[in-house]
Amino acid sequence: MPRPIWSGTIAFGLVNIPVKMYSAVSEASLDLDMLDKRDHSHIRYKRVNEKTGREVPWKEIVKGYKVEGRYVVLEDKDFERAAAEKTKRIDIISFVKEEEIDSIYFETGYFLEPDAKDEKPYALLREAMKKSGMVGLGSYVMRNREHLCVIKVYDNALLLNKLHFAEEINDPAAYKIPGSVKFNAAEVKMAVSLIDSMSGPFDIDGYKDEYSAQLMKFIKAKAKGKVSVAKVAPKKMPDEVSSLLEQLKASLEKPAGKTKSSAPRKSTRRAPASRRKLKR
Repeated sequence: MPRPIWSGTIAFGLVNIPVKMYSAVSEASLDLDMLDKRDHSHIRYKRVNEKTGREVPWKEIVKGYKVEGRYVVLEDKDFERAAAEKTKRIDIISFVKEEEIDSIYFETGYFLEPDAKDEKPYALLREAMKKSGMVGLGSYVMRNREHLCVIKVYDNALLLNKLHFAEEINDPAAYKIPGSVKFNAAEVKMAVSLIDSMSGPFDIDGYKDEYSAQLMKFIKAKAKGKVSVAKVAPKKMPDEVSSLLEQLKASLEKPAGKTKSSAPRKSTRRAPASRRKLKR
């Protein structure tokens, strides 16, 4: 059984639901160790005092904030003293439609588990959100930082998704993104036709981390001394003199992205609602 990373309560009006928070996802990438090239010894990172050069043990490390040239040291209990109620509670501020929240705001997902004696209010909140079609927009403090979040129903569980604050999102105007561009009607029509030919229902089960699987296969082969370099045929690039319209026409004749390995499989899991705009 995994250990909870946070415990507290969901504050839903005057109802308080004690919960434990667990990570909802597990990374699928391979855990590669960093080694010294010369003897394959593990590389270790040390916490070093910048003045003495000596390693500092965890128990001797404190957190501080510089005010007028000197540090104010904060102990664990100081963070709770500053805002005790926020460190132990997820406050649902309002309820919104999930499709109003743009996907750029979504961060990490966590499952919320109730104590056995508090299953009824947990289930009540879950049922009420199902019937209303709404999700709870709230905030909580974890690791000395306040987070914005959404609480929604996922299968039979309450799922908390951390959200980025609006000020954390970079302004697209800072990048060289084209504005208004002129197209002829045939180009637009053919581009829409290409999208239609590649469209289908969303099914996450149809997509796998193929790179990690191939890398693991290579690692096992190299361990046995049976390494062969895979020959990759160079990808044919469009002729420089061909027009955008000709490239679209060629794509329609042989649709891209519908390979055997990437074709979605049927699934009974329902797809999440689309997300558009977060109203703050």
